[in-house]
Amino acid sequence: MRVGDLVELTRAPAAFSIPGDAWSGAAHAAVSGRGWAMPLASTCLYWSGMAFNDWCDRHVDAEERPERPIPSGRVSPDTALAVAAGLGAAGLGIAALVGGRSAVAVGVPLALMVAVYDAAAKDAAVGPLAMASTRGLDVLLGAHASPASAWQPALAMTAHTAGLTWLSRGEVHGTRPEVAGAVTAGTLAVAAATAHAAFHDPHAGRLARASGVGLSAAYAVVVGRAQARAAQQPTADAARAATRTGIGGFSLLQGAWLARRGRLVAAATVVGAGPAYRALSRRWSPT
Repeated sequence: MRVGDLVELTRAPAAFSIPGDAWSGAAHAAVSGRGWAMPLASTCLYWSGMAFNDWCDRHVDAEERPERPIPSGRVSPDTALAVAAGLGAAGLGIAALVGGRSAVAVGVPLALMVAVYDAAAKDAAVGPLAMASTRGLDVLLGAHASPASAWQPALAMTAHTAGLTWLSRGEVHGTRPEVAGAVTAGTLAVAAATAHAAFHDPHAGRLARASGVGLSAAYAVVVGRAQARAAQQPTADAARAATRTGIGGFSLLQGAWLARRGRLVAAATVVGAGPAYRALSRRWSPT
């Protein structure tokens, strides 16, 4: 198996959207020290889920997306399953090393929800909510020592992911205007709630509040505009474009929550990963 095939199997470019989950959780739980390395665990679990997703979808992809690694013959099903298992084990191992028992207590449900979504819930009515729960749990993984303190960013990531997943169902056959419209409205609501939380945070400095509000607005414009286009022209191409933009939009939303807590360097790092994501996604699809 070539490196490029592994990159495509795991949707490696989309991993740029992962570190901000754990970091925003850690910022709200005041986690320091090794806790800032938790994105390594999150990334392994994310890649594991992508590889397992392709293994579960190998028969459907043979008809709808024959260019993917497994149906094209570039990666065998057994190899894909082994990659998924290995990355999942690595993710849980890193979580245990970095955060101890409290991190494992969040990491295990996260890994199970990823597997449940891929194997059973993806095409069910609750599919978007199942997928969304994984991103919320990823935020709580960063805040493993005090997960309740990170409920706001966890809820924001959950809501964003639910809309993103719902819209992504139209990547092959197109979406519906009402679906894309509802997702757009949800994005604007998440942006407004995030901006409100940043602006009214009594513990945030002026620069932190301004950065949080500004990044929330950027998230609304960038992600909402792509989704609004899909509402106007609900084609498969528009749904795919909005989905890719939504994945990239995680960095703006995560940056807003990090900035609110005064983690401006971390916010800049997360937002700065956006161009790298866009560059790599032109070569390897993140969806």
